[in-house]
Amino acid sequence: MEILISLIKILVVMLVLLTCVAYLVLVERRVSAFIQNRIGPNRVGYKGLLQPVADVLKLFIKEDIVPKLANKPLHRLAPIIAIVVSLSTIAVVPFGDKINLFGYEIKLQIASVNIGILYVLALTGLGVYGIAIAGWASNNKYSLLGGLRSCAQIISYELSMGISIIGVILVTSTLQLDKIVEFQHGWRWLILLQPIGFITFFVAIFAETNRLPFDLPEAEPELVGGYHTEYTGLKFGLFFLAEYANMITGSAIVVTLYLGGWQFPYLQSSGLPEFWTSIIQVGTFAAKVGAVLLFMVIIRWTVPRFRYDQLMDLGWKFMLPLSIANVIVTAFIIYLFE
Repeated sequence: MEILISLIKILVVMLVLLTCVAYLVLVERRVSAFIQNRIGPNRVGYKGLLQPVADVLKLFIKEDIVPKLANKPLHRLAPIIAIVVSLSTIAVVPFGDKINLFGYEIKLQIASVNIGILYVLALTGLGVYGIAIAGWASNNKYSLLGGLRSCAQIISYELSMGISIIGVILVTSTLQLDKIVEFQHGWRWLILLQPIGFITFFVAIFAETNRLPFDLPEAEPELVGGYHTEYTGLKFGLFFLAEYANMITGSAIVVTLYLGGWQFPYLQSSGLPEFWTSIIQVGTFAAKVGAVLLFMVIIRWTVPRFRYDQLMDLGWKFMLPLSIANVIVTAFIIYLFE
């Protein structure tokens, strides 16, 4: 029965995640239109709500063009790696405590593992392989440059990301994501205890997801389309899907580590039935993730793209020393008070 419950949780989470990815694209297009004083997509369905369906259908029927001299097996493999890694990260993110259904107590998390943070860091590191392989296998200099940029960028910012998480581990004494959320009961959110760690981690999430102002691997004025220049149809759609799935999982991890996760202050002591408490927890988590995603969308259409030397200087000369200093100060304060 546990295997069946796990399979149902996987199906439900994947369905919700893929639906959110489709409509996140619509949200981004509408927000960008608002910021630029345009109308945006509003023709397909009521207020343009069926536009994502039309976009998916269009990608399915577009011709799949592969360069003659490309490495065809790796060219096909790259988008699969990108999408599998981006969808797998959500497995350890808790989106609620637990819920009782049909006599079974179901934990609102696909997998509760005691090294959840290490799992997240491992998968974010693997994500670069899809982009790097796509750039090399396309046999295109612009694509290769985009893949190399992505490797350098992710290596640079993953260091800051990992070190900033050490502050969270020192404060909570656990690597388990659901235990970190439980630690933030009430208003003890880690953004208040680790503000520097939150800033460095959040900036690193922008770099890891290749979002403006860090989208140098696909900078269209310089590299045509970067690593996915030679991709069309469904393969291009998989890269597109992976980017927005990474945004959602990255936002979910930010909420889990620093913004209290599914915690709603004083909800546990409110006396509500357990079922409605669980529903409010899931809604709280979704609202927090939605707020972070909206912020990421607004940043894309507000802040200009960095030059590559500025990007590397920020990662190595500012964020890395800042994250190391944050860990040292956190460890010193914990040593003094405990």
